[in-house]
Amino acid sequence: MALYHSSDENAAESSGTLTIVGLGPGTAGHLSLETLRLLETNTVILRTAVHPTVEELKNRGIAYISCDSFYEKGESFEEVYDNIALFVLEQAARENVVYAVPGSPLVAERTVVLLRDRAAGCGISLQIKPAMSFLDLAYANLEIDPIDGLRIIDAQDVEALAEAGRYPLMVTQVYNRMVASDMKLSLMDTLPDETEVWFLRNLGLEDKECRKIPLFEIDRQPEIDHLTSVFIPPQPQEA
Repeated sequence: MALYHSSDENAAESSGTLTIVGLGPGTAGHLSLETLRLLETNTVILRTAVHPTVEELKNRGIAYISCDSFYEKGESFEEVYDNIALFVLEQAARENVVYAVPGSPLVAERTVVLLRDRAAGCGISLQIKPAMSFLDLAYANLEIDPIDGLRIIDAQDVEALAEAGRYPLMVTQVYNRMVASDMKLSLMDTLPDETEVWFLRNLGLEDKECRKIPLFEIDRQPEIDHLTSVFIPPQPQEA
């Protein structure tokens, strides 16, 4: 487990609370002032340190514990998320913990769902703070309004992918080329190979990508990582 300390001073012991915050979709400029204050004054656990905002945490001398090692040990994402939730709860039982996740804690964050379900049973006071999501940036870049029926899914939700084209569909957590390939094959069972989709990556950063590509090229993009999503516009429906 990666432990980063900016100094030799350890966070003070406390009665034990858990506050969940979001690191926003890109640079530290998307952090709220409240979130920054919480990160500076509590024990910080990051679901992952692979996020653009983390460099700013280091610059500010904010110590943190990263949960990245859990990804190397788990046999499935569900197992990884379960182990992370257990670890966070163990720490929060002893001290005031701020658990920080990429984007918004209320958008596509399985560990947050697990923590919300379990905290009360562990006698731990839980607060979830709002944060900007990559979706806010996607709406602006794509010039869409979610009220028009946008559905947001995980890239591995095969049942939802089978309904692509019926409504605006945002596919999140396209972590790597393998996930992108599996998603593409599922979509090609429903949509023509040449269907135009939007490839989204690094929204909120200087090198952001928001461009149209044909469906069959989803897994052929030069860079695919944890900051990649795909938007599939609604397609004409047969009468």
